[in-house]
Amino acid sequence: MEVTNLTKRKLIDKTNSTIVIAVSIAAFLTIFSLVATKVLVSQIAYQNRVINKKQLAEKTLKNNITTADQLKTSYDAFADTTQNIIGGLTSGSGANDGANPKIILDALPSSYDFPALTTNLELLATQNAKLTSITGTDDEVAQATNTSSTNPQAVAMPFELTVSGNYDQIQKMVSATERSIRPIKYNSMEVSGEKDELTLHVVAETYYQPAKSLKVEMEVVK
Repeated sequence: MEVTNLTKRKLIDKTNSTIVIAVSIAAFLTIFSLVATKVLVSQIAYQNRVINKKQLAEKTLKNNITTADQLKTSYDAFADTTQNIIGGLTSGSGANDGANPKIILDALPSSYDFPALTTNLELLATQNAKLTSITGTDDEVAQATNTSSTNPQAVAMPFELTVSGNYDQIQKMVSATERSIRPIKYNSMEVSGEKDELTLHVVAETYYQPAKSLKVEMEVVK
């Protein structure tokens, strides 16, 4: 009788052990399947995000290529003209002559070039009156680091100009600065002397604008 009970107990223990092992294996497989499924779903979602970003980048690149071609066509038409935008000849050497791209660059240069400014002002002055003085601050060294930006802003270049002449010459000088390809803002103007011998002193400023830089960014898809 005792032998039979021992045998039954052993069988029960063996069965329980088998059940525990089976349940453990089933639980392990279930947990493994859930973790693997979560990882797989996460990888699929990540790959979809990468694909979407690549498709967006490709679309943007194609649009940029199309825009660049249109810009080149417009630039060629703007540059290849017989008469420039200020009424001069493209290939001439007069005060109003020159190619349109050069005129635009002269109007708003990309660097603080005070000597070039004085040359331009001297040309305007001597064509219409007698130049007495041009003064200002040559801030080229301090402005050297301000060469390019993704969002460039115009920077003032202050100067003072003094010319002399009769009334008509002074009037022509003022009109010439108003028509100058460079934007010139008068802060103050003082005229002294007699009608036939006037002196004009101007405190004014023109501008330069740093070149626009293209910033290519790298994006990490998470």
